[in-house]
Amino acid sequence: MPPQPPPRKPTNLYFFYGKRKPSQNRPTVYGGLISNRQTLNPKTTPHHPTPSNFSLNNWYPDTQNHLKPTQFNTPSHKFFQIGQRLSPISRYIFDSFRKHRKWCPEVVSDLSRLRRVNPDIVAEVLKASDDPVICSKFFHWAGKQKGYQHTYISYNAFAYALYRLNRFRAADQLPELMHMQGRLPSEKQFEILIRLHGDNGRGLRVYYVYEKMKKFGVKPRVFLYNRIMDTLVKTGHLDLALSVYDDFKKDGLVEETVTYMILVKGLCRSGKIDEMFEVLSRMRRLCKPDVFAYTAMIRVLVAEGNLDACLRVWDEMRVDHVEPDAMAYTTLISALCKGGRVDKAYKFFKSMKNKGGLIDRAIYSSLVEGFVVDGKVGSALDLLKDMTDCGYRADLCVYNSLIKGFCNIKQVEKAFKLFRVTINEGLQPDFTTVIPMLESYAESREMDMFRSLLSEMNKLGAPILDGLSLFFSLMVEREDRLPLTLMVFEDLKIKGYCSIPMYNILLEALYKNGRTQEALSLFREIKSSNFTPDSTTYSHAIMCFVDVSDVKEACSCYNRIIEADSIPSIDAYRSLVKGLCKMGEIDAAVSLVQDCLANVTSGPTEFKYTLTVIHTCKSNDAEKVVEVVNEMIDQGCQPDEIIFCAVISGMCKHGTIEEGRKVFSSFGERKLLSEANVILYDDMLIEHMKKKTADLVVSGLKFFGLESKLKAKGCTLLSN
Repeated sequence: MPPQPPPRKPTNLYFFYGKRKPSQNRPTVYGGLISNRQTLNPKTTPHHPTPSNFSLNNWYPDTQNHLKPTQFNTPSHKFFQIGQRLSPISRYIFDSFRKHRKWCPEVVSDLSRLRRVNPDIVAEVLKASDDPVICSKFFHWAGKQKGYQHTYISYNAFAYALYRLNRFRAADQLPELMHMQGRLPSEKQFEILIRLHGDNGRGLRVYYVYEKMKKFGVKPRVFLYNRIMDTLVKTGHLDLALSVYDDFKKDGLVEETVTYMILVKGLCRSGKIDEMFEVLSRMRRLCKPDVFAYTAMIRVLVAEGNLDACLRVWDEMRVDHVEPDAMAYTTLISALCKGGRVDKAYKFFKSMKNKGGLIDRAIYSSLVEGFVVDGKVGSALDLLKDMTDCGYRADLCVYNSLIKGFCNIKQVEKAFKLFRVTINEGLQPDFTTVIPMLESYAESREMDMFRSLLSEMNKLGAPILDGLSLFFSLMVEREDRLPLTLMVFEDLKIKGYCSIPMYNILLEALYKNGRTQEALSLFREIKSSNFTPDSTTYSHAIMCFVDVSDVKEACSCYNRIIEADSIPSIDAYRSLVKGLCKMGEIDAAVSLVQDCLANVTSGPTEFKYTLTVIHTCKSNDAEKVVEVVNEMIDQGCQPDEIIFCAVISGMCKHGTIEEGRKVFSSFGERKLLSEANVILYDDMLIEHMKKKTADLVVSGLKFFGLESKLKAKGCTLLSN
């Protein structure tokens, strides 16, 4: 009988947390809560006895006793992803937070099972938690442990946690908390707060933390001073930055190049050019500004649109014998072209070319566009030839500028040749390229060429109807071209080039130019066609119907919009409310105001004050209502029919006729209402009060079941 092998011992699961220490025969293992080892004897089931006393070594979160789906606050996969980065004790604490969802006695009970939580564990838990209340409670609980004292690690982690959870005001109070607990804050704690506020653009908060530094007697380093001043300059608080610079000098610190550049940029942004040159002269004592410093100054001045200061800085750069590079030339030439100084820009271009500098394609594009705007299309075309001779390939923006320039000087044939060049170059021209030619063909009544150009664009795959909508939008910007636009539209409509956006553009243009009847005729044409009006179409129709005093039809259009689950435009809301107010339909107008404010993001100012006036009428005090209207006038919004009807609605619902009359009398004395309108709104106030009183009487009779007797009484009176 062959010898039997010794019995194999069952292999238990190997638990580990985090990364295993690598060796020569075992590479680094990135495991989760449990490794990928399997038992060699699958029939053997490991037995884990339940301990009587709690032990962290026997705790594991993925058990039936500790992991219940109903106790999840976050998805389980999120917990395990976070757990892979935590130590065992931190994972246990974080799991307790996850199970109980809030700070409660059960969490304290779980934490009391641990012997002690050290500051490293506190910092680790604070970095993983996403509840500001739990973070604060846990931080204070840890500080109450016997023999425990927070360190800078835990304080800094607490500051990061509060700021991450949008509790930055609480984070700013951390230095006081450290002082109360017997640990003076160092510069590092203040640097963390300043950096966090600076990254989010909170300049005033940075200055607040800086003032707190001075209160604690902490003096910043040059680096931190620069950071404070840079944040204040970027957020537009130059005066505060200069006051910080005064403290910088009082502390006896020496400026760096960065310090001077921060002040120079801030003074450039504020337009204080003389003060900027003074700082620049002090900077020369430390070091001579290089080309990068001068280019940064020019960029700041270009952003502010101060071209004269740009040229002064350029002259200073030549005084310091600093040779400008391609970036400096590109920045200045592009700014001069956009500012209408193309001749000056061309001189710098020739100077750069004579020096043999590398001319960027952006310089050519800026000069071409500048010459076209200045009406010098020939010079722009010469630059295009020079550009191609230098080995550059013109982009579509250059061709678009030249095409527009040729169309402006009535040379559409040359513009069409350039359009052909763009196709041959494979640049894929869009409607921005051909709209100047379309305008020229429309003005010269060459509709055959107009439609031929549309066919060319159709072959290129461009969306014709969207392009025509853009074309009509540009055409109606000039009032004198509206008849021409209508003529082109009628011609295109016959050929099938028509859409609802094109109708909407013409409706809006006709309404703005006071041609309401033509706009209504166009609206009726849409309804009789195969097109379906959208909310924009009905919104324009509402304003047109209100102008012709057909408020009933305007309300019908409003109902169509609501039935389509859409929202009218704000102008349509305002127009319809005014129409209802003129008709005396005050309740319907107020209801429409509430509907507008509930549906739009930022409603009209008069609508907001309408509800404020109605609410103020609850006090039955005319003076308070007048104060609200005065506040509205201070905001630059004059009261109109909507506000006057709001006074009527509010006083009839919450006040009295006498107080309402006082309000209108005050408006009349201040010339906000004429005498005739004061009498008119006084009559409307009385009529609306009668209507409200009658409605209350009828409602009371219905409530007590006397409506039938009222009808019988009415029939008897009629028979008599």
